[in-house]
Amino acid sequence: MATRPSVVFVLADQLRATSLPLYGETQIETPHLDRLAADGVTLTNCVSTCPVCTPYRAMLLTGRHPQTTGHLINSTRTRHSEISIADALAHQGYRTAWVGKWHLHTGSWPAQNVPDWVPEGRDRLGFQFWRAYNMHMVYFNGFVHKGDWNYETWDGYETDALNRYGFDFMDGVGDDPFCLFLSPHQPHFTPFDFAPESYYARLPKALTLPANVPAELEERSAEMYRHYLAMTLALDDMVGELLDYLDRTGRADNTLVVFTSDHGSQVGGQGVHPWEKRHPYEESLRVPCVMRLPGVLDGGARRDALSAPVDFFPSLCSLCGVPIPRSVEGHDLSDAWRGEDGALEREAALTMNFSKKYDWFETGLEWRGVRTKAHSYAKWLNGTVELFDLESDPLEMENLADDPAAKPLRARMEESLKQLQAERGDELAPITDWRCWHDSQRRVVRNAFGPLSHPEEEPDWSLLT
Repeated sequence: MATRPSVVFVLADQLRATSLPLYGETQIETPHLDRLAADGVTLTNCVSTCPVCTPYRAMLLTGRHPQTTGHLINSTRTRHSEISIADALAHQGYRTAWVGKWHLHTGSWPAQNVPDWVPEGRDRLGFQFWRAYNMHMVYFNGFVHKGDWNYETWDGYETDALNRYGFDFMDGVGDDPFCLFLSPHQPHFTPFDFAPESYYARLPKALTLPANVPAELEERSAEMYRHYLAMTLALDDMVGELLDYLDRTGRADNTLVVFTSDHGSQVGGQGVHPWEKRHPYEESLRVPCVMRLPGVLDGGARRDALSAPVDFFPSLCSLCGVPIPRSVEGHDLSDAWRGEDGALEREAALTMNFSKKYDWFETGLEWRGVRTKAHSYAKWLNGTVELFDLESDPLEMENLADDPAAKPLRARMEESLKQLQAERGDELAPITDWRCWHDSQRRVVRNAFGPLSHPEEEPDWSLLT
């Protein structure tokens, strides 16, 4: 490739894979995501290994696990010493931008639906152009901050507004390569209006739900799923407008476009609250991932490479010809995404949840697990063990943990879990044991390997090369 490709990374919030036609949903049409997939590559085993906003986002941007970054719960301030993908790309001449939801800071604490500032400097992890908010759920006429502490209100619906900010950034970069993250909050819950009425009009009058949604949750889940699918259609239109922009400006042939999500949503599956995530089930763990880079990731292929959040950073660096910082813990899976023979692949991914509360240390929902291409295993702090065959039982309705025929499989999964936890210095323990990881300002001051330096210390920039 003559010049390094630019990157546009669209990060949806709470979109599970199976709610897209690309992964089996039949009740909506997503022509723009289908177009991206037809021209690109679809990953069928992309997993949110910690299906909570802040822990996932930290893994995505640093390539490091929660046991290292200290992001166990939401609204945790990121250490200034963390090296991000924006740092790595900017070091090689890229212009960088973050547009939309951030959620790697405390913002307005406790979280409120008001403008919530993320300070300039290392709290923004090297992103230069900033039209972002930490965390709010105001989808119509919401708020972003710009270069300083001032904010502005966008006009209309969030997905449209974030595209406009993204186009403003790309219009101003000239011939420089760029990395733009577009982070819409959809299809996440909001206490306000969810989506424009035009999207509801595109839904069937009655929605069907999977068989793992119990009868007592069907009505509540169907009501929730109508909002969820309406917001999903808005995301599809957002992607269509983005693809049209790249075509119109002549950037499509040398821009890597990625569409994925930070985690899924249960939608009542397994009897869990419809808007809930944080569970070791496919509804929470399995997320869509579609990417396109003409001549590199194209042809409408589907790849089953098991991919974790920490793998995006090194893989994107490799695709862009940028050195992978030595701080990164994830794997470069770019050859597997391309379908190269003998490419490095993950055999298993460590999955996890730490707290019963999104923003607080409260025991009651701690578990660790292992996800492979074919199986999902989880061990809960309360002693529950779950083992599912994802090929024969994709809705995870038959727990094989106590099945004598599955005893050898369970032993292998347990051993894999021990090994993965040992690599991370991890243990399945009450989250209240780990309060000492954060100080009174919700800054990370220790991790699984011990106390850390001051949370506002500068990075070791020698790790970039």
